[in-house]
Amino acid sequence: MPRVKRGNVLQKRHKKIIKYAKGFRGSKSRLFIAANQAVMRAWRNAYRDRKFKKRAYRSLWITRINAACRMNGISYSRFIDGLHKAGITLNRQSISELAIKDNDAFVRLIEIAKGKVAVKA
Repeated sequence: MPRVKRGNVLQKRHKKIIKYAKGFRGSKSRLFIAANQAVMRAWRNAYRDRKFKKRAYRSLWITRINAACRMNGISYSRFIDGLHKAGITLNRQSISELAIKDNDAFVRLIEIAKGKVAVKA
């Protein structure tokens, strides 16, 4: 069987993976197999966490809105229900920013929501 010389193909592929693994600790930045496994895991985690980040931020915004609502005598769910019934379509990120930075505007939103929520019997 003749000897096969692969040229630069394998070397280039290995160098590319090693380049992506720059900054990893120990053999994960130097040896191809370890680097390849680490890079693939890093990419998998990055893909998953890009989705998770959206969930985490939404949860944070809801927590902030709930805390600000309760300081003004209404629960989060009644506040959101009141906004929907009033036809106000603000996303939770902007409502959270209002609660933190512009308390007067947030209190006005709460008053609108309280006016639209059915009174408990």
